[in-house]
Amino acid sequence: MIKKCYRYFGGLLKRQEQWLNRMAAAGWRLTEAGKLCYTFESCAPGAYEYRVEFAGQMSYGKSKDYRAFLEGLGYEVFYKNVNLNWSVGKAVWRPWGQGAGQVSTSPGSFNKELMLVGRQAEASPFELHTTPEDKAKYMGVLARAYLYRAAALLALGIFLGVFGSSNRLPEAGLSVGRMIGGGLLAGLGLWMLWRAYRCGREARLYREEAGLGG
Repeated sequence: MIKKCYRYFGGLLKRQEQWLNRMAAAGWRLTEAGKLCYTFESCAPGAYEYRVEFAGQMSYGKSKDYRAFLEGLGYEVFYKNVNLNWSVGKAVWRPWGQGAGQVSTSPGSFNKELMLVGRQAEASPFELHTTPEDKAKYMGVLARAYLYRAAALLALGIFLGVFGSSNRLPEAGLSVGRMIGGGLLAGLGLWMLWRAYRCGREARLYREEAGLGG
């Protein structure tokens, strides 16, 4: 039996991971992931488990190598987007990326910021990052990605809010709409700033655990 679900999680990695595991617990195994659509096939309840891995800092070549490594361990791996972008031949600058990973292109790594990683359920913990050093590095990448996004959203939200409140705008409705839009963007930016802080704090704790300092 095939089941299709339409969801959009954006940067809510944990929410997406928890939802995939709830689906697996209910007897649904992921077989395909699109921009909005997830395709499942029926399986024994609890037969699979999932992790959501951020790979937006990697170049396309490194992400393919990492995917091949995970698949070599027997895992199933599906690329997934963070943003809802439909484009051909587009290039995006990712300041939190590493080396060639700072530029995302289509075709290439564009809309492949996440990897949905699944395996058959086992008694051992399902962890993609097992050492404190590796966990610190990964959480640091997440912190930088959230921080840059927060800065961009806050700047745009403040600009729209200030511009929308200007008396020089001829249409009052347009002014109010821009102020509301600016407030929503600023709110999302504040949430991402909070996530950046939380990830950065986790990275510091893992560095201390590894004896690498704060």
